[in-house]
Amino acid sequence: MSAIWKRSIDLVALNALGENSLVAHLGIIFTVIGGDYLEATMPVDARTQQPFGLLHGGASVVLAESMGSIAGYLATEEGSSVVGVEVNASHHRAVSSGVVRGICRPLHRGKRSQSWQIEIRNGRDQLCCSVRLSVAVMS
Repeated sequence: MSAIWKRSIDLVALNALGENSLVAHLGIIFTVIGGDYLEATMPVDARTQQPFGLLHGGASVVLAESMGSIAGYLATEEGSSVVGVEVNASHHRAVSSGVVRGICRPLHRGKRSQSWQIEIRNGRDQLCCSVRLSVAVMS
């Protein structure tokens, strides 16, 4: 366990949390639990594209908010939870196919609130979307 994560979990259990939810429906898969970051992927396909064939901005926000909320949960003590308070997304580059990868890192981890930065990158490792998520810590 690292200094940032307060709960122990492996990738199998982490991905099981999203079963039967929007996370699973969109094909989001957590791929890395790093010492102070999480990574996840999401396909760019009919589930995540807007009518013009590009990755839907809302799907990017779902990926980011899912990652930040899970990170927030993992960074709290047993008996606490987190709820989203604000999300801000800037879309930088269109994606029409393949898989995008999200990387989630903390900006602030307080007792009552947390802020997370999520970068979404395409298959060429180009930044497509940057997201900041704020969550409230509930005890």
